[in-house]
Order: sequence, then structure tokens, then C-alpha cells
Amino acid sequence: MKVTLLLFAGFRDALGDRIVLDLPTGSTVAQVRERLAADHADQEGLLRVSRFARDVDFVPDDTELEDGVELALIPPVSGG
Repeated sequence: MKVTLLLFAGFRDALGDRIVLDLPTGSTVAQVRERLAADHADQEGLLRVSRFARDVDFVPDDTELEDGVELALIPPVSGG
């Protein structure tokens, strides 16, 4: 199945604005996180403290994904 990741902030600077992953059917957000850590080891530290969102909601790592889903990878943010 295909999962599209929309990237923001430091991820976008390092990897571009989106990544499309081919994953086994029934993969979870945790497996997406693991795949990204394996493919982009230089981003592993930031990846550990980042969240994934589907539509307008953050999703936990045990969320099972469907083919064609679009996730946003949100790094920690601060500001005022």
C-alpha cells in the first residue's frame, strides 16, 4: 500500500515537501516511524519527538493505516 507523508519545518528542509512510502497492507504509524528512521538515520532524533496527524487529528503509533492515506509529520513547535 502507498502512504504519503507531508513534511514540515526541519523535515521539509532536509527531505523535501513529501515522501511516498510503499508499505505492507495493515502497517501502522509506528512502522512508518521505523521505516523513516531506517531510511533517514540523520533525522532519527527529531523523528522520536515528532507526531503524525491524519486529517486534522494527531494519531497514536498503533493506528493502522489504509492504502492511499496521507499523513502529516509534525515536528515539535514553539513560538509566541
